[in-house]
Order: sequence, then structure tokens, then C-alpha cells
Amino acid sequence: MKKTIVLSAIALSLSLASVNAKTNFETLTDFDSVALFETSPFHMSIVKGDLETVQKLIKLGADVNKKWNGLTPAMYAAKFNRVDILEVLINNGANLKSKCDKGHTAAEYAELSNAAEAQTVIENELKKKK
Repeated sequence: MKKTIVLSAIALSLSLASVNAKTNFETLTDFDSVALFETSPFHMSIVKGDLETVQKLIKLGADVNKKWNGLTPAMYAAKFNRVDILEVLINNGANLKSKCDKGHTAAEYAELSNAAEAQTVIENELKKKK
């Protein structure tokens, strides 16, 4: 008898939680649902290290300085040590001095991630521009 009551209580609480989740989801406006589920194919291809897709998206007009989740493409490339992608971004006008929403640069992301190769590329590029 106790098991039946406990199982019934668990089933009831789970069903109430799913009803609340549906209700909250249904009250989202169109803008909110887009903002919650929007991803950036350009930034995701950088994270995955897909150089070919990055090059194609740049040719199609992707902004090499547009932030996604507060980070620029160069910051993602530096953070994940994607040196080949970082060089493509630099050659297409990426701003390495730009800061994220937390105040960090691409060089700082490379340093924090122990991405020595990316850090070297960034430092060499910044020295050229001095």
C-alpha cells in the first residue's frame, strides 16, 4: 500500500511539472523563443574546427567580428586553439583587440585555455599592427 501511494505521489508530481513546463513554454513570445534557441552556424563551425565551412560562410558574407554569446569568432578560435581558422579570420579583418562582454580579448582566451599556438599567432599579428 505504501509503495502505491509513493508511486502515485511521484507520478502526480512529475505530471504537474510537465504541465508547468508546457505552460511556461507556451507563454513565450516569438522573440523569446528565437532568442532561446538561436545558434550561430558560423561560430559553431569555428568551435568544431570546420575550416572549409568557415571559409564558405565568410565568402557568403559572415561578419568576422559579430559576437555570439558575448564572444567574437576570433575569441572562439583562440579558446579552442583553432590556429588555421584564426589565421583566416585575421586575414578577413577580425579585430583582435575587441573585448567580450566580460572584458577579455582573444589573446586572453588563448592564454586562459593554454592554447599556445593561438596565443603566438595573436601576439605576432598584434606586433605587426603596432
